[in-house]
Amino acid sequence: MATNRLRIGFKLMAEGFPPKEIVEQAVAAEAAGFDFVEVSDHYHPWLYSQQHSGFAFSMLAAIAARTTTLGLATGVTCPIIRYHPAIVAQMAATTGVLSDGRFTLGVGSGERLNEHVVGIGWPSVSVRHEMLTEALEIIRLLFTGGYHSYSGTYFDLDDARVFDLPDVPPRLVVAAGGDDAARLAAELGDGLFATEPRDELVEAYTSAGGTGPRYAEVPLAYSADPVAAAEAAHRTMRFGVAGWKVQSELPNPINFEAATAHVRVDDMREAFGCGPDVERHVEVASRFLDAGFDHLVLMNAGPPDEMDAFFSHVQTTLRPRLDEIAAV
Repeated sequence: MATNRLRIGFKLMAEGFPPKEIVEQAVAAEAAGFDFVEVSDHYHPWLYSQQHSGFAFSMLAAIAARTTTLGLATGVTCPIIRYHPAIVAQMAATTGVLSDGRFTLGVGSGERLNEHVVGIGWPSVSVRHEMLTEALEIIRLLFTGGYHSYSGTYFDLDDARVFDLPDVPPRLVVAAGGDDAARLAAELGDGLFATEPRDELVEAYTSAGGTGPRYAEVPLAYSADPVAAAEAAHRTMRFGVAGWKVQSELPNPINFEAATAHVRVDDMREAFGCGPDVERHVEVASRFLDAGFDHLVLMNAGPPDEMDAFFSHVQTTLRPRLDEIAAV
């Protein structure tokens, strides 16, 4: 079991909703007692059924202005191709200032879906990890204040300074799909981020000296009608059952449409907590608690018109059950 106190977040799925609605969902999440929200930082949506992909840092700035206690995070930003790490450091620092220190920068090695758009190619996994290492070193340098230069294999920094820094630098949480990235999260990050309930990732992180928070996304689809919940999840989230190797390599929504043509609604029922049953939701969330994660980011892939009911369900029923389990 994780040593940090359990915190519950809400996933703002920027691919599924227009930017103004994402901001309103964050405001509603704060009112419902969520500890933080996490927003995806993508250029394209995954599927044609989603049809949105607003700029994460603009939405975060608006959320910071509309909330007072809610933690903010990206889930996750790729600082190696579409953005130079120096720009990521500036974006993160400004968001930290605007939110009075409530911002956490989630980072990862990215997906072709979002990074190929700048036309410089898609590196191999090993190269992406090397690039991410350099990017983290640059971001950390710039978070210390003052002017800095850096000469790496992939990135250079020439006498750069981020002038507006929050009192405490944003926490860096590193996404990991394997042991190497989990160790990198321990060495250069302040926490671990994952999308699967794999205790070996937590073990690799802690064995390498990682002591920070462990974030994980919990797949739920709320509806009073379990069939409607599963169908809604299938319509917008079926790419999630394809596995990370597929998710990181395909370039456009049309490719994900083809790659997920075989995914059934029943597959979504197995992967997601579909419907209104709190015990099923607890079962899905407990997989992550048992693996050692302590910052659970609840997704809701259910019908959009039942989002308010989902918030009420979490506040009155699911959150108390998870707090009870985590306290044991």
